[in-house]
Amino acid sequence: MPRDPRADAYPMPSVPYGWYAVLRSTELRPGRVVSLHYFGRALVAFRGTDGRASVRDAYCPHYGAHLGVGGKVVDGTLQCPFHGWRFAADGRCVKAPFAARTPKVSLGGFPVREHSGLVFVHVGPGEPSWDVPEIPETVSRDFARPIDDVCRARVHVQEMRENIVDESHFHFIHGQSEPPVQELRTHGPFAEVRGRIRRRVLGWDIDNTFDAFMYGPGVMVVRAHGPVLSVTAVALTTPVDDRTSEMRMLYYLRKPPRLPFLAPALKLVFRAEALAEVREEVRIWDHKIHQPRPVLLSHERGIRALRRWYAQFYPPSDTTAGHLPDPA
Repeated sequence: MPRDPRADAYPMPSVPYGWYAVLRSTELRPGRVVSLHYFGRALVAFRGTDGRASVRDAYCPHYGAHLGVGGKVVDGTLQCPFHGWRFAADGRCVKAPFAARTPKVSLGGFPVREHSGLVFVHVGPGEPSWDVPEIPETVSRDFARPIDDVCRARVHVQEMRENIVDESHFHFIHGQSEPPVQELRTHGPFAEVRGRIRRRVLGWDIDNTFDAFMYGPGVMVVRAHGPVLSVTAVALTTPVDDRTSEMRMLYYLRKPPRLPFLAPALKLVFRAEALAEVREEVRIWDHKIHQPRPVLLSHERGIRALRRWYAQFYPPSDTTAGHLPDPA
């Protein structure tokens, strides 16, 4: 389809301030350099001498080589493939072959936290004032190994988050008989949405409550509880550049208490149902435009409330995304 330029026009900064997951811990093995591209920047990740993850800018300040293309981890430092300069996990240059004195230069980077099997980085001015809490399901033996699904769309990361409070889409995308009644509670950089999912799946009537816990602009944990299936979905939404966002979904299915061997079958059913719906949402996102002032119906309160909360993650001078008219 020809692309309308309005589909790439977002009135808010492309990277809201907060924590974002850039890779799973298992993807960053000791001694390995991983190339990344988020926030409109080429990045590299590696582990230092103490095993802690480091995420730095990818280009060597000496002569511009990409440290993820042929770069190596040597004694816990990142070695440039071009001239052998080495950089510690904090970004400082610690060795420059043939130099009389080590240059006082550093690789830019981010504050990093690692837990719940994820490597998080913080984007924003100064040191972070809050953290993403640990997610117990990620290490619990009561849950199966996660279904890992990654997709990208030409949409602002905020619109991916608005999806959880878009009441009407639950009928047309997720098969709910009517829009759910939801409640949004906010506390600083944290927010919670409670609701209910009622639908029919492969002849079963599913009636699950769900709680969606939001930790800033990039991390959301949705816990759905029901007699047939209980699942925790870790939704990681991360800006790639000023036009593209990535959504990584990690689905942790609770093993049936008395029949844990059925977990693989449940995962197959879940994949067939849930992932197709997510792909349909992504296809829609990829071609929609941002509506700063959408025409909302009286029951569609969630988008308005979430935008007011989400506005705190932008610089104070830019509050465009937080303003909406009252519904008709």
